[in-house]
Amino acid sequence: MRYFFLWVCLIIGFGAKAQQSDMPVLKFNEFIGYVKRYHPIAKQAELTIDAAQANLMKSRGGFDPKIEVDYGRKDFKGTEYYDRLNATFKVPVWYGIDLKGNFEQNQGENLNPDESVPDDGLYSAGVLVSLGEGLWMNERMATLKQAKLYREQTAADFDILVNKILFDASSAYFDWLKAYLDLTIFDDFLNNAQIRFEGIKTSAASGDIAAIDTVEAKIAVQNRRLDLEQARLDLRKTSLALSNFLWIGDNIPMELQATTIPDTALIGDIDITLNIAGNPLSDFTLDNHPKLKSLQLKIDGLEIDRTLKTNKLLPKIDLEYNFLSETPEYINSFQTQDYKGKITFRMPLFLRKERGDLKLAKIKVKDAGLELDNAEIQIKNDIEAIYAEQEVLQSQNTLIVEIVTNYRTLLNAEERKFGFGESSLFLVNARETKLIDAQLKRNTLLNKYYLSKAKLFKSLAINPTNP
Repeated sequence: MRYFFLWVCLIIGFGAKAQQSDMPVLKFNEFIGYVKRYHPIAKQAELTIDAAQANLMKSRGGFDPKIEVDYGRKDFKGTEYYDRLNATFKVPVWYGIDLKGNFEQNQGENLNPDESVPDDGLYSAGVLVSLGEGLWMNERMATLKQAKLYREQTAADFDILVNKILFDASSAYFDWLKAYLDLTIFDDFLNNAQIRFEGIKTSAASGDIAAIDTVEAKIAVQNRRLDLEQARLDLRKTSLALSNFLWIGDNIPMELQATTIPDTALIGDIDITLNIAGNPLSDFTLDNHPKLKSLQLKIDGLEIDRTLKTNKLLPKIDLEYNFLSETPEYINSFQTQDYKGKITFRMPLFLRKERGDLKLAKIKVKDAGLELDNAEIQIKNDIEAIYAEQEVLQSQNTLIVEIVTNYRTLLNAEERKFGFGESSLFLVNARETKLIDAQLKRNTLLNKYYLSKAKLFKSLAINPTNP
C-alpha cells in the first residue's frame, strides 16, 4: 500500500501542473464539511429526527391526565326539570388501567331516582380495568412503543440519507478532479505542439526539412486545441455539477469560481474524511450497519402491531369500581359498603375482522424479515466486491504509471531522433498520441479508485462525525 501511494504521487506530478500557490484550492475535506453542514437535503434529514421526536411526544399524550366536565340544565315554565353537574379526573396508566376521580351533583324535580345525590354532591374514586382485550397491550401502549422505535429508526435513516448525499458529493468532486487533470494534460501537450510547430516552421524556412512537415505540425496543434476546448467544457460541466452541493448559511447556494482548482494530492485525505481508514475486510462487521438497524427496528415495530392484533382476539371485559363519599377530605370516609360498580362484556362471534388483521400483521412481519435477510447478504457481498475492486485498481494504477513512464521515454527518444534527422514528425506525433492516451487512462483509473473508496463509504453507510 505504501508503494502504491508513492506511485500515485508520482503520476499526479507527471500528469498535472503544480498547483499554483496563488490559485484557491478547494480541499476534499473542506468540501465534504460544507455539504454535511449546509446542504438542504442534509438539513432536511435533520427534520426527520425532529418529526420523530414530535411523534413520540404525541404518542405520550395517550397517557396524559384528562379532566371532563359535563353540565346540563333544563328550566321550563318556572319548573326546574334538572340541573346536572358531572366532573371527572382520569389518569391513564400502563396495562389498560385508568384511575378515576369523580364529583357529581344533581338537582331538579324530574331526575331519575338513580341520579339522586346529597345536596353537597357525591364524590367517588376508583379504577377502570380492562381484563381481556387491552390489558397487556392496547392502542396507547402500542403507539408509544412504536413511537420510541420510530425515533431510533429515524436516527438510523438519518445516517443513511446523509451518507447518500455525501457519496454523491464525493463522486462529483472526483469527476471534477479528473476533468481538471485531463485539462492539464491537453494544456501541456498543446504548448508542446505549438513549440514544435514554431521550430518546424523555422527549420522549413531555412530548408533543413520539407515544408510539408509544417502542415502536419499545424494539424497536431489544431487537434490539441480541439481536445483542450472539449476538456474545458468537461471541466465546466463537472464544476457546475459540483456547485449543486455547495451551500452556505441559510440556504444560500454557491457557485464554484473558475479559478478554483481541486486538490490533486488527496489520496491520503479520502480515507480520513470518509472515516474508512483502517477498515480491512477482516475487521468488517454488520452489527451496527444503519440500514440493517433500521430494518430490524421496523420489524420490532411490526411485532408490536402483531401483538396488538393478537390481543384483539380476546373478549372486551371492562371492570369499573368506585368508592363513594360525601366527605372526600376524610380518607376513611371511603367505605367498601358505599360503592358504584360496572362490568362490560363485548365479543364478536366470528372474529373475522380481528383474525384478518392478525394474519395481515404476520405477513408484514415475515415480509420485513425477508427484506432484512436480503439486505444483509447484499451489503455483505457489495462490500467484499468493493474490497476486491480496490485491490485490482491498485495494481492497475501501479501498472499504468509504468506504462506512462515508458511512453514518455519513447517520446523523448523519438524527439531526439527527430532532432538529429533520423525520425519523422509522424512518428513523433504517434508517440505523443500514445502518451496522451496513456495519461488519460491513468486519470480514469485513478478516478475509479477514488470512486471505489466512495462506494465503500456508501456500502458501510457511514455518517462521518467531523468531515
